[in-house]
Formats: sequence, structure tokens, C-alpha cells
Amino acid sequence: YKFIAMSSMAIALIGFLVWGHHMFVSGQSVYAGIVFSLLTFAVAIPSAIKVFNWTATLYKGTIIFRTPMFYVLGFIGLFTIGGLTGLFLGALATDVHVHDTYFVVAHFHYVMVGATVMAYLGALHFWWPKMTGRMYNEGLGILSAVIIFIGFNLTFLPQFILGYLGMPRRYHVYPPEFQALHVASTLGSTVLGIGYVLPLCYLIWSLRFGKEAGPNPWGAVGLEWTTTSPPPHENFEKTPVVTTEAYNYHPFEEEV
Repeated sequence: YKFIAMSSMAIALIGFLVWGHHMFVSGQSVYAGIVFSLLTFAVAIPSAIKVFNWTATLYKGTIIFRTPMFYVLGFIGLFTIGGLTGLFLGALATDVHVHDTYFVVAHFHYVMVGATVMAYLGALHFWWPKMTGRMYNEGLGILSAVIIFIGFNLTFLPQFILGYLGMPRRYHVYPPEFQALHVASTLGSTVLGIGYVLPLCYLIWSLRFGKEAGPNPWGAVGLEWTTTSPPPHENFEKTPVVTTEAYNYHPFEEEV
């Protein structure tokens, strides 16, 4: 927890200082470019700490592969790809070649759309039973997570290649040798759109036809899962009694 908290603060602080990496080809001072390049690489350190922390949390855990976990794993994968490709844009030697190309478009979407939306959908699916008191279709939930992950990669991985080959962004006319990759990206966006519409359908359906979730459909240990779904006014009908530390899964084993 402390590493995640400190890395979040580090990203927020260093993130204010990396704006110059967007201006490597603008004619700014060479020394300014070196400083901004180093700062951009520095922000990758706390970002990597987060990924390692999330992965280590899963290590040797009893992982239940239900819909929220599929979204979480997809988030980690997309966030990692987005972070690693950002290093190419932080390096002066490579940024001058891929600046203002489809490479930048792909990197931005992996971090700000792919990873963020996957995390949001994972949280939405996790809290949906508590918010509504109803369960959604588990099979459709897993299917949507897989479709979104495949569709997103099919949309934006070709754009990395396009950027590497020199395809500028914001151009609607391009050489014919780029056609196949553009078609693949368009096909991927169609798959991605289907993946995004699917949760909207089955979540709305669950409001009326989903089975009752009960107070704790995930077997979680937080206080929020001891109250009804959805919670009553002021969350608890009576003040809960806390007997163990938060997320203490094996209190009796420790006593023995």
C-alpha cells in the first residue's frame, strides 16, 4: 500500500515537469531537451513500481477469474504496453522520428483510454451488485472483457507500426502501402465498439432480470460487504462491530 501511495505522489509531482517532451522537435534548447528526456524516463520508475506491485499482489494468490478480474488483467496489460511505448517518445533519438505520427496516437490511447476504461469497467462490474442488488450475466461479462481487449489491440497495435513507418496523424490521404494496416485498425475499432456496447446491454438487463446479489457476492472482507445490496440510508442499519484488521483473511491461523 505504501509503495502504491508514494508512487502515485511521485507520478503527480514529476508529471508536472515533463511537458517539454512534446517539444523535442520545436527548436527548444538542447539542454532543455536532455532535462525533459530524463524527467520523462524518471516518471516511468513509479509507474513500473505500480505494475510490479499489482503483479506481486496476484502472485501465489487464490485468484477467482470472474468478470472484474478479467478487466483488471486487461488493464494491467494495456497499461504496461502504453507505459513501455512512452519510453520511445521520451528518448530524443527516437522521438524525432515518430513525433506527430500514429505512434503517438497509439501510445496515448493505450494509457488514457485502454488502461483507464478497462480499470473503470472492472470497478463498475465489481461494484454493480452492491449498487443495484442484482447480478449481471457472468458469461457475457467475461466475453465483453475479452472482446474489448482483443478489439483494442487490433485497433491500436497497427498504429504503432504505421507510426514507425512514418505515417503522420491527422491525414485522411495516405500511400497505398499503409492501406492494410488502416483496414486492420478500422476492423479493430468495430470489434472494440461491440465490446463497449455489450456491457451496456447486459447491465441494463440485469436491473430487471438479474438474480439477487445478496450482501457479499464476491466473498470479500470489507465492511461495505456486510451490509445489504444496495445499502440502506447511511449505509448500515446498525453500527458494525470490527474485530480484525482490514483484509485479514486468516486471523484464526495467526492466533494458532
